Amino acid sequence: MEPGFIEDAGESSKGFARWIAGPLERGAFGGAKRFGKERWQVDAFRCRQCAHLELFAGHRT
Repeated sequence: MEPGFIEDAGESSKGFARWIAGPLERGAFGGAKRFGKERWQVDAFRCRQCAHLELFAGHRT
């Protein structure tokens, strides 16, 4: 497994979550340092019977 974190874009969201490669590093104002890091779209799948949820970073953005 590769370390990374999921970006929360808040109200300026593009409509999908992104996984960012590498450990979370915070900048001077507390936000995540993202410059130059790979970004991947997060796809989510949920089981209709048991509600189990799985996330996959399948498409580079």
